[in-house]
Amino acid sequence: MTHAVSRHAALTSLALAIAAPAAFAQATPDTFDPIVVTATRTPQKTSELLANTAIITSEDIARSGAGSVTELLQKQRGIEVVRNGGAGTASSVYIRGANSTQNIVLVDGVRIGSSTLGTANWSPVPLANIDRIEIVYGPLSTLYGADAIGGVIQIFTKKGSGTPVVGASVGFGSDATRQYDASVSGATGGYNSLSYSLNVSKEKSDGFSATKPANTYYYNADKDGYDKKSVTGQLGFQLAKGHDLGLVFMNSKLDAQYDNGPGYDARGNQKLENIGVFMNNEFVQGWHSKVQVAEARDKANDDGSARAGAKSYLETKQSTFDWQNDIAIGIDTLQLLASYRKEEVVSSAKPILNRARDTKSLAASYTMQRDQHLLSASLRRDKMSETGSTTTGSLGYGYQINNALRATASYGTSFRQPTYNELYYPGYGIASNRPEKGRNAEVGLRYDDGKTQLSAVYYHNRVTDLLIYAYTCPVEVATHTDGCAYNVNKALLEGITLSGRRKFGDFGLSGNIDLQDPRDQTLEKSLVRRAKRHANFAADYSIGQLNTGAEWQLSGKRFEDAANQTTLGGYGLVNLFATYQVARDWSVLARWNNITDKKYELARNYNTAGSNFFVGLRYGSK
Repeated sequence: MTHAVSRHAALTSLALAIAAPAAFAQATPDTFDPIVVTATRTPQKTSELLANTAIITSEDIARSGAGSVTELLQKQRGIEVVRNGGAGTASSVYIRGANSTQNIVLVDGVRIGSSTLGTANWSPVPLANIDRIEIVYGPLSTLYGADAIGGVIQIFTKKGSGTPVVGASVGFGSDATRQYDASVSGATGGYNSLSYSLNVSKEKSDGFSATKPANTYYYNADKDGYDKKSVTGQLGFQLAKGHDLGLVFMNSKLDAQYDNGPGYDARGNQKLENIGVFMNNEFVQGWHSKVQVAEARDKANDDGSARAGAKSYLETKQSTFDWQNDIAIGIDTLQLLASYRKEEVVSSAKPILNRARDTKSLAASYTMQRDQHLLSASLRRDKMSETGSTTTGSLGYGYQINNALRATASYGTSFRQPTYNELYYPGYGIASNRPEKGRNAEVGLRYDDGKTQLSAVYYHNRVTDLLIYAYTCPVEVATHTDGCAYNVNKALLEGITLSGRRKFGDFGLSGNIDLQDPRDQTLEKSLVRRAKRHANFAADYSIGQLNTGAEWQLSGKRFEDAANQTTLGGYGLVNLFATYQVARDWSVLARWNNITDKKYELARNYNTAGSNFFVGLRYGSK
């Protein structure tokens, strides 16, 4: 790396991460050690993981007062968000500088996303129905297949256990924002236990104008509001000891306005419909099998208020079958996976996109632990009906230096399959486009003594056959006179991520800093809309039934174009929050975001929220 991050800086930062904890903390046995599923496809303690992970808990979500999942993700380390307006508008999520098409999003193990755009549709995802979010950084193609170059984000909806629980909340905020949700969950217990969870929510807001006057083609001074309705649920049934059957589903509908020029009240209707059926079996001691059959539908319907005056409909359907086997070999674990995924697209505007493709996959991984040493290796083969076969692999090693400090190193390969648009869209796609390929190496240190948590990670992810838009198409010139998507570039995603948090009695501090240099190595330019430096800091204080705190979000400048000619300025946002337990089953939340009314842009000539507030009341009883 030659610009924002040097290798000398990386080594210095790692050394500081080792030295810093000893200065103000002593090890204690009550180490914070949450369970993570996404990093290995099985529940595992954080202390036993080699992958770099982050968890957003239900408490974090409730306290955040965020209006969308992307607002919540924007505060996490290694993540940047671009949004074309308010909470109901199109959003992109970048992990470690990787493009939004180079990441995978799962909801309860079901993959979501558009096969034409290659990105997840974040806007309809219901924030109120989420139990937790797991983020795993780095290449995970050996576990999840195509597109896991930058990382994987998995959203878990609320599930039932124990005695019945009833909950409800209501909230109001700026721009006439209203939020309502209700839930019921529990389990019958006993030999043939039935667990259940049902969550419904509604969000509505008048919003604000998505565009600025300088966006002359799309600008419209009207407010761009949204109306979101969602229902999620889970059912689980214990057939016998070691044998479980379950169902998960999500149905979310978003009706959102967007700007498409003066005089047009443009609206888009978006739906996410997911359903998955799974069975867990322990056939013999040490052999756990999980079979999941799932279907995800991503539907987008424009109401016809666009300039062309015509309605359009686009739907992606993904059908998946996964059979995972976890086999204990002594204290080691062998994981074998067989997977099948079929993608189907229906487009009213571009019939040439109406087609299907499938991917057949086989994968194996092995994890072993010997004293202070932890080693993992994995290999996967994906056979795609359109672009051929791709093999990926990974190797990781961890060493427990003492009870609190661990060092890790890993190397992994990954790939991204071209989208339908990059292959077939008239005047844009090239049918011979190849998958992008990534090669990532990283080293890290993690310190956790139960009170203090610190981590430092240096990563070096080289991506080849990068698909970009070339204004002069080098192939099929006769049919692509205005350019095309083409495998021409290579990129380097390199950086350092530092994070930590510390409790001082009732007072807590946390923060993360990303020093990165995502670069297009062909052009020797920074990748679009990615800052070389961004950070988040927070402080909270609890006294009696009151918890209060402040956040500080920071981002350096970014470039709007590949030539790095148009600059998006850096920004800093300050947010305040407070929660108060008014009674055993009642709590109130107040949040004031962007208290200085900072004017900034995430995308050129698109508005972002100014100073805004939110207050909410929650009830929950057992």
